[in-house]
Order: sequence, then structure tokens, then C-alpha cells
Amino acid sequence: MKKYPSKIGIGLVIFIAAVLVGSTIPMISPPIWVGLIINVLLFIFIGHLFFTTYYVIDGSSLRIKSSFLVNKKIDIKSVKKIAETRNPLSAPAGSLDRLEIVYGEYGSILISPKDKRGFIAHMSRLNPEIRVQYNSKN
Repeated sequence: MKKYPSKIGIGLVIFIAAVLVGSTIPMISPPIWVGLIINVLLFIFIGHLFFTTYYVIDGSSLRIKSSFLVNKKIDIKSVKKIAETRNPLSAPAGSLDRLEIVYGEYGSILISPKDKRGFIAHMSRLNPEIRVQYNSKN
């Protein structure tokens, strides 16, 4: 069993912080307590998501975990392709430096392991049939 923590991208953190701070400033004076409390709770929750998102390769399965929101198990033998992407769609990923995992008939999920190369190598050892698509910049 090998655990791969999610990469935390500074760009994504700055964007989320800017949105939260930008929406909080107008609520400070005069204080709008409900809005301020909601933003603080949202900030805490998003931070929690960043630090509880990880990916585990255990035997022949990949488990994707993000707090209580995502707990997905994928059979590694069903993975067809791993491709580098910067797709901004919502995903269990703490960075925009992502991998798209294509599996099964129509399945696809975006993740952002901190050690992308190690993750890809590990997955490829378990399933040599996986097509790996790197960005031309790397």
C-alpha cells in the first residue's frame, strides 16, 4: 500500500483566498455576522479538503479520498489512460497540475498527486496497458 498526498497548488490557494477575502471585506463594517461566520466556516472547510485529499494504491485498486465527500475505488486493471492536464473542473485535487485517469467504459476522474511521476510509474507497473500522455512542456 502506497499513499500519495495531493499536491497543493499555490495558484488555486491564492484564487480561493482572494474570493473568500473579497467577499468578506464588505461584510466587516458594518458587521454582517452571518456572512462572516459562513465565510470563516467555508475557509476552514476548504483548508480541511486540501489536507485530507490523497490517493492510495493498494494491491490492484486505486482509492481516491477527499474528506467525507469523495471515497472512490477504481480497479487499476480498468485504467486505460493517464494524461497530464490543467483542467479546472471540480475534482478531488488540490492543484490545477492534474492527472486525468480514464477507466472502465466511460469513467474519468481528475487528481493531483504531489509525486506525479512516481504515481504514474507505480500505476504503470501494476497495469502495463495504461497509455500515458504527458504534456509537451514536460
